[in-house]
Amino acid sequence: MLKIAIVGMGNIGNVHARCYQANPNTEIVAVCDIIREKADRAAQEYGARAFYSVQEMLASGTTIDAASMCTRGEENGSEHFTPTMELLEAGIPTLGEKPISNDVSEARRMVALAKKKGIPYGINLNHRFTPAARRAKEWLDEGRLGTLNIVNMTMWINNPIETSPWFHIRALHPHSLDVMRYFAGDYAKAQCFFRKGEGRKIWSNLQANLLFRNGVLGHLTGSYDAGGSYGLETLELVGSKGRVVINEACEKLWFYPRFSAEVECYEHLGGMGSFPDTFGSRIGAWVDDLMKGTPPDQVDAKGEDALKVQLCIEACIESWKTNQVVTVKQK
Repeated sequence: MLKIAIVGMGNIGNVHARCYQANPNTEIVAVCDIIREKADRAAQEYGARAFYSVQEMLASGTTIDAASMCTRGEENGSEHFTPTMELLEAGIPTLGEKPISNDVSEARRMVALAKKKGIPYGINLNHRFTPAARRAKEWLDEGRLGTLNIVNMTMWINNPIETSPWFHIRALHPHSLDVMRYFAGDYAKAQCFFRKGEGRKIWSNLQANLLFRNGVLGHLTGSYDAGGSYGLETLELVGSKGRVVINEACEKLWFYPRFSAEVECYEHLGGMGSFPDTFGSRIGAWVDDLMKGTPPDQVDAKGEDALKVQLCIEACIESWKTNQVVTVKQK
């Protein structure tokens, strides 16, 4: 059984904790938060020791086999770097929250340290861990879609937060850009347009045209001024032999053959009810990787994958600032 520590006991930290509690292969032994009340409350709820800094936790002698790193900060990523580096320096496999960081230089350093030490380092890019996404990937790999030509993604939610000009793309779209990359591979070029919503100070709407290195075309529509009753997200894969559509990450999966009227439709594939269920699926895959001894460079949704997504995000921002199509850096 893996002994787990969780750093950052806000909402997402508690989501991770409940997933570990439900997993028969894990035991929460330590919780950590700089806000003492949060750490103490979590310790009582999960039967773990409370700590108020990573260094204190590491110095305590508590046996820790792996950690979830669930801090937030500006653009939901500015507080990841220091505690992640402390965990990795101590040789602890770490599952970080997205974005890997809102600062690409910090993301590079975390990925490099994990690689240097040979430590598994994953990121909670949970949209690729749904039964619907897995089934669609199987169809693609089997050739059922033919040659993939286009990947379209729409992701929008109602979010009034206005902490920084680029909060929307850096905080939300690691998810959408990762699941697009999951199907189409690495990005080559990006062209992005932004718009401020009514009464907004930040760039709360975007449309991005994307070219993948294999020639596949991509398009992303995102907003913090939408959502509601008409849904939060749609992913579409367009191939030479068929088309796949996934709604709400996991709720519906369609296959539309190009030369037939027979449509396949699956609802709640694998029994997954809605997006919150994806956390248990992703954390379960992380635990499985650790239990099987998966090599760090083969961990699903590893730090390097998340870094490549952030590099695409930064290319989108540069595209808007310079009014140009921007080549996406590969590392």
